[in-house]
Amino acid sequence: PNEINNNHRHPTQTNTQHQTPASPTTTTATMMSTESAAPNTTTSKPSKSTITAVENAAELSFGAEFDSDIQILSNAQVAVILQMSAQNALVRDEELHDVYKKTQKYVERFNTMKNPEKEHQELVDELDNLQGALTTFRKETEDGEEMELHGFEVAALMNLVATDTMVEEAVALIPSLSRFPESAVDEILDLIRSTMIRIVSYGS
Repeated sequence: PNEINNNHRHPTQTNTQHQTPASPTTTTATMMSTESAAPNTTTSKPSKSTITAVENAAELSFGAEFDSDIQILSNAQVAVILQMSAQNALVRDEELHDVYKKTQKYVERFNTMKNPEKEHQELVDELDNLQGALTTFRKETEDGEEMELHGFEVAALMNLVATDTMVEEAVALIPSLSRFPESAVDEILDLIRSTMIRIVSYGS
């Protein structure tokens, strides 16, 4: 998932979507960090064991940056933000940076929640409402424990789920969802399906 703070600054960690590469949750982040790094600086490469211990999406174990107050955005949300920035840059006759262009191309490629006939603000509202519904989703276990979706799962679901995605496929794509009963996962998928249908069918 794309990860930015609450002021919607440009993402530093990225997301996932249905037509996704081997590691969609890190592709844009890797591209951004590699191409925007200072030219005369070097960083030590962490060992594989260190990375495994710190970051494990299946167990919802991530780096320290996920412990701060951040908002993780989906490809669709980042695509909308970048589209508006690109339009503003065009009005000001400004040239877009290569990293910006590559990021925009990436999120557009894996964005399944788009419709050029839909007004910008309507699309923003649909995506924000869906993110809000997923973020506030709660399911109580038999032991009385209240379960909720992690921000990573919210963005990954918005990226990976299609209108015909089944529970088994969703869990295979996002293994951490296996902690939920199948009926709860199906409820989550219904929230996404209904939003996707509204977006894609608009104007048709």
